[in-house]
Amino acid sequence: MTLETEKKIKVAVNGGINYGAKLNGKQLMTLAKYLDDDQELEVTTFQQLYIEIPEDGNEKVLNEFEEVGLSCYPVGNFVKSLRTCNFCKGSEQEGMPVAKELNKRIAGKPVPFTLKPAYTGCPIGCGEPMMNDIGVMKMKDTYTLYIGGKSKGHDARVGIKLMEKLTPEEIYDSVEKIISMYSEQGKKRESFYRFVSRIGIEEIRKSVCNSDETWDKTFELERREM
Repeated sequence: MTLETEKKIKVAVNGGINYGAKLNGKQLMTLAKYLDDDQELEVTTFQQLYIEIPEDGNEKVLNEFEEVGLSCYPVGNFVKSLRTCNFCKGSEQEGMPVAKELNKRIAGKPVPFTLKPAYTGCPIGCGEPMMNDIGVMKMKDTYTLYIGGKSKGHDARVGIKLMEKLTPEEIYDSVEKIISMYSEQGKKRESFYRFVSRIGIEEIRKSVCNSDETWDKTFELERREM
């Protein structure tokens, strides 16, 4: 049976979180093994490539991808892999370890509709955290969390600042709680943007805050916005 007649599934791959969205020669050659001469790779705006691989034995193919350093993710109604900046000021200064851990915890989780998270290591915002569903921005030694951004359409809007001055553990916990809330309370094919509008920012804040210290950070933020 040739690649043309085999039943295939679509998967998303990238080179993982690093200094820019890059692939090396070995990774490209491995991907090319599963492409016909006239077949194309789809490049997404979320630093991913879509490739179709044989459904039969797909686990072996995914393992082969991972062996050359490719990260693999499901396509569809799942949390996308974290879109990031290029970490131009360095790994530690811009929080690359935090971005990698956050991506490890959330990417690939099933949700009512495709959810796009983004991360940037400084206030310049190259990773566009304020224009995506969930955005994290590193501010010196702490992290600011935005939700509900929308980059397209007549109703496009900047994300709402939900919490600030968070530690890495608070960021992991808060984002995971938001995604769990969306998974449980979101309607079928309801975008995260519409979910935030329907549930309300205050209700989401209440659900996310699990300690007096975290609540104080949102209270301080609300007080300054008044």
